[in-house]
Amino acid sequence: MAGQRVRFDELVARARGLAETGERKLLGIGGAPGSGKSTLARRLVEALDGSAALVGMDGFHLAQRELERLGVAERKGAPDTFDIPGYVDLLGRLKACRPDVVYAPEFRREIEEPVACAVPVPPDVPLVVTEGNYLLMQYDKWKRVRIVLDEAWFLMIDEDLRVARLIDRHVRYGRSVEDARERVLSGTDHVNALMINASKSTADLLITEVL
Repeated sequence: MAGQRVRFDELVARARGLAETGERKLLGIGGAPGSGKSTLARRLVEALDGSAALVGMDGFHLAQRELERLGVAERKGAPDTFDIPGYVDLLGRLKACRPDVVYAPEFRREIEEPVACAVPVPPDVPLVVTEGNYLLMQYDKWKRVRIVLDEAWFLMIDEDLRVARLIDRHVRYGRSVEDARERVLSGTDHVNALMINASKSTADLLITEVL
């Protein structure tokens, strides 16, 4: 699949088309860390002005205490450090669109922990936008996510720009420049990015730049 440079208003129109089908739809936005998927998802939901809600995959990070118990704390953010069945179950509840508000968790960067029941999704919201690194992965339990999504987009921007953004993010959240560069260029983030980019073939739309 060839990537596309797409105007933001075209993406809004495409998302609005999903919201206007008459039944609850799920739109997933995937991509490697630093690709801009969280920013795009927020902009879309804001532009749809009440017709969409945002539920992030990162709310299903395992808590730090559990990561330490499992001995995987140094790999926080890797595919196996999430509650994947919990995320899939929540997407299923959201898609079923029963008459109750569904409460989703949210990951708080300031404490590096998920917070339960932080995001309310009312039953009258026709579109749920969910974003995260592993939405399109065809590996183990993650493959169940793509099955639930009605449409999936994948962001694959210029690699130098993505790396620069990610290093800056790590520095802003307290890492040294050296540590940030190591993590992004050869550590956990690098390994994760390779896996994530390999999943782009299952996307309905591959975006290389949002104009």
